[in-house]
Amino acid sequence: MDEIILASKSKVRLEILSKNNIKCVPEPSNVDEDEIKNSMLKDGAHPEDVSINLAQLKANKISQKNSNKIVIGADSVIDLNKKIISKPKDRNEALEILKKLNGKSHYLISSVCISKNGSMIWKHTDKAKLTMKKMSDDELKLYLSKIDDEKLFAYNVYQIEGEGKNLFSNIEGDVDTIMGLPIKKIKEYLVNLK
Repeated sequence: MDEIILASKSKVRLEILSKNNIKCVPEPSNVDEDEIKNSMLKDGAHPEDVSINLAQLKANKISQKNSNKIVIGADSVIDLNKKIISKPKDRNEALEILKKLNGKSHYLISSVCISKNGSMIWKHTDKAKLTMKKMSDDELKLYLSKIDDEKLFAYNVYQIEGEGKNLFSNIEGDVDTIMGLPIKKIKEYLVNLK
């Protein structure tokens, strides 16, 4: 198969693809996610719609510049009671997000879109349900003190493959989906594309 482009600078998504023997070249889309997200939410969009739309926009944007190449776009959102929890802008906001999730269940929705010649040719959305332990403010602050800025601001408030797994009493769903890329379905699609 020809080289595949990942419309993202996500190291985690690249790692997942690489572990699954899918060679990808990263090319960030630089889509203004916050602007699109806010606009869609004002119109009453469901978090799942926001996730799939952002994945599609990213893939299509890069696909328009790379004719006949397969481009993968992906997006993940945290859905707490049908409201999106966005990535924190600073450590205080990160603590506030953890307090909102504290002791509750939420969904992590990951969508992926594959585009070619500027149009979507395939899409898939998966979600996982995560239940956070009830923790004290001090425990939450201790957790945050163990996470470096790059990880905290890139992957929202938890990384399931690292310290983040200690926040949860229950996780239902695929770990790759939680990490941002439902790889099993992507592999199935790419195999059939050959």
